Amino acid sequence: MIKLIVLDVDGTLTNGKLYMDDKDNSLKAFDVKDGFAIAQWIKHGGIAAIITGKTSVIVKRRVEELGIQELVQGAGNKVAELKKILDKYQISLEETAYMGDDINDLGVMSIVGMSAAPKNAVKEVLDRVNFISSKNGGDGAVREFFEKVMKENGMWEKVVERYLNEGK
Repeated sequence: MIKLIVLDVDGTLTNGKLYMDDKDNSLKAFDVKDGFAIAQWIKHGGIAAIITGKTSVIVKRRVEELGIQELVQGAGNKVAELKKILDKYQISLEETAYMGDDINDLGVMSIVGMSAAPKNAVKEVLDRVNFISSKNGGDGAVREFFEKVMKENGMWEKVVERYLNEGK
């Protein structure tokens, strides 16, 4: 059973485009449905983490909004950073899932229990993952992956039932 889901950011949680203006402002677009699924995963006892090579105040803010338990920015070695998180929570590699989109994600993907990618990930990633989303990064790929894991863990139906019962 998967207990920890780890995500890359650019190209996975976002569309991979970096929006910059002439005033040194940066923007990233996140999919609300991705956020909903992440929040439900956490609410139902799952652990979520982000490991990204870049550093961004925007990502820190999004992590705080969603209640994601672990954030590693500026990661030079994603495998080493993942192992620190696994030690902290006493979780095995087999109980860990990872979604990423580019070559720098391959090391982590090759050791976790379940690997995934958005459909617009690079070929080297798509050739090696267990699950390819029908959606692009930043456009619901994370939602689809979280739903898959939560369904396999018997959690998603509880989410659906909770909202079905709100009106009763």
